[in-house]
Amino acid sequence: MRIAMIGSGYVGLVSGACFADFGHVVTCVDKDASKIEALKAGVMPIYEPGLEDLVANNVAEQRLSFTTDLAEGLDGADAVFIAVGTPSRRGDGHADLSYVYAAAREIAELSAGPLVVVTKSTVPVGTGDEVERILREARPDGQYAVVSNPEFLREGAAISDFKRPDRIVVGAEDPRAREVMSELYRPLSLNTPPLMFTGRRTSELIKYAANAFLAVKITFINEIADLCEAVGADVQEVARGIGSDNRIGPKFLHAGPGYGGSCFPKDTTALAKTAQDCGVPLRIVETVAAVNDTRKRGMARKVVAACGGSVRGKTIAVLGLTFKPNTDDMRDAPSLALITALQDQGAKIRAYDPEGMEAARKMLTDVSYAPNSYDCVEGADALVLVTEWDAFRALDLGRVKRLLKEPVVVDLRNVYRPDDMKKRGFTYVGVGRS
Repeated sequence: MRIAMIGSGYVGLVSGACFADFGHVVTCVDKDASKIEALKAGVMPIYEPGLEDLVANNVAEQRLSFTTDLAEGLDGADAVFIAVGTPSRRGDGHADLSYVYAAAREIAELSAGPLVVVTKSTVPVGTGDEVERILREARPDGQYAVVSNPEFLREGAAISDFKRPDRIVVGAEDPRAREVMSELYRPLSLNTPPLMFTGRRTSELIKYAANAFLAVKITFINEIADLCEAVGADVQEVARGIGSDNRIGPKFLHAGPGYGGSCFPKDTTALAKTAQDCGVPLRIVETVAAVNDTRKRGMARKVVAACGGSVRGKTIAVLGLTFKPNTDDMRDAPSLALITALQDQGAKIRAYDPEGMEAARKMLTDVSYAPNSYDCVEGADALVLVTEWDAFRALDLGRVKRLLKEPVVVDLRNVYRPDDMKKRGFTYVGVGRS
């Protein structure tokens, strides 16, 4: 089948490359000419394990191509996916749908169909209705079927998530659209692809509800971690104890500095705003968003306390900047709030991240960047581990201790064992552990 993918960012590029790997012919379209030229040259705009090889293989097989011309992408297409950004709108926190609606108008200008128009971007309930209205208003003679098909890709594991999904949610009202979507995803399983067909509005809400629930789990265990510190319990054992219950499950029960990234912060806010507009406020989701924002900056207090009550004039080594490992995404990363709070209290920051430093330079000021973990640590008054990259899980602790001016380690991901760190002579502070 032939697919046009509007938007060559994280969702569009990964989805397009995976569809091409299934055997479909995919054209990724983006208005950013420099991005398209880079992709044609084999240069990825994001870091995602395995993506560069996946793109190269499918370009070589002539199943994947890149262009700035949507008309080229729509030529002969069975389906067009809208995978553009939906950032939080300034002023009110609602999702900014201007790029989605602009894509719909351009589709109508260039093609009368028959065409299945698929919203892959994360959008509030009712967006599909508006996309359909825009298409039909702009092209009354057009033959369009508008579908919601939200993505559930984890950064760092996106290719695996696309190819081996828990479920594929498709919100479709049109029988032909269901047939097209079934055929697009058929390569996932020759017998029973994990397709879940729903109404369009239901599909849109599933995406937001899923992200909000995961954000609730993360924030819950973070607050339990604070209680563990107060009463002398171990949050990791608490998490294991409750996560062993099949009704709860072990995932997303890892205490830390708060959630970040491109999805959870903006999606929880957008869902809360939608609910308020409908007169059914989601108090739990509202509280989760507020608690998480406060927590990220509040992690600086742990560092200050570990340094004897003041960081003024001290050098703090920060390992890990991205919001999670195996990505270069710095959006709403806990490191941003932590570093800013430490700088406000007079600390000097030296940082290292395997992939995130280029993006961090655009978002942070007065930070010096090291070429590796040990250069970052050398001469620092304390080490703060913020992102649990594999490279930080087995540091040479003897070397770290020799390099630090003071043997102070604040481990915001509980990578190391408190008893072992104590034996090695470190002043060690974790999250939710005595």
